[in-house]
Amino acid sequence: MFEQLGLIGCGLMGGSFALALKRAKLVKRVVGYSKSPSTTERARQLGVIDVAAPSALLAVSGADIVLLAVPVAASEATFKAIRHGISSETLVMDVGSTKGDVIEAARNGLQRQFASFVPAHPIAGKELSGIEHAEASLFAGRQVVLTPVKTTLRSNVQRATQVWSGIGANVVTMTHEEHDGAFAAVSHLPHLLAFAYINGLAAQPQGERFLSLAGPGFRDFSRIAASDPVMWRDVLLANREHVLEQSRAFRKALDDFEAMMTASDLQGLELSIAAASKTRAAWKPATDTSSQQQDN
Repeated sequence: MFEQLGLIGCGLMGGSFALALKRAKLVKRVVGYSKSPSTTERARQLGVIDVAAPSALLAVSGADIVLLAVPVAASEATFKAIRHGISSETLVMDVGSTKGDVIEAARNGLQRQFASFVPAHPIAGKELSGIEHAEASLFAGRQVVLTPVKTTLRSNVQRATQVWSGIGANVVTMTHEEHDGAFAAVSHLPHLLAFAYINGLAAQPQGERFLSLAGPGFRDFSRIAASDPVMWRDVLLANREHVLEQSRAFRKALDDFEAMMTASDLQGLELSIAAASKTRAAWKPATDTSSQQQDN
């Protein structure tokens, strides 16, 4: 049981974490702070947090567990703001979709308290953002990836594992390089493709007409294009090297398909589609994501 959660960022992810800890009786009190005072106050009104703090530093003062749920681009400034409220006994985590940049931000921002930080990425979310959509069950049955570095306190890695497991998540540990490479392939590139596809469709003279005829296939393929613009702007830029590498691999595969279509290569086209179909049919998610509306 933690005495106090210092929550920085009272949105969907941070709010859901606070509610999950409360439901599991893993925390006695939640003190929250958001850049927008109205958001912090709304979180208090909804019972997500118990106390609304006027600053990030005051939110973490006295806390034995801290969660940063802010855009990854804001990480370093946030770590600097809370540095003097962090002790060697504090467990500090984030929920960012990229890890290499957040680790560097924590190293620069937390300085002597960097060892207290355990980078975390819960693979969960919704298309609908905001504190009103926070729910205690958001992380239940989902994967949470931890990417500690050599200097991370082992005791904090253990505590981080226990707290995420305590709210129903399945914890996986890997290096931040492995994480950023893997999620560029299975999350970041798919979002990039969905954004580009929708923009390309909408830019056509008959775009609206095409959209009016769209069915389940369009719905399934394009769903993640409705994701949060600020969050995904930061993610794509933060992990650009890995994402561009995956984009090049995709472009080659697309070029191959286009070449087969141009040449009317029936056999080649069928074999390539069959290979994709077989790979997708054999895939089994590590967790059930059927009720999720957005991957992070």
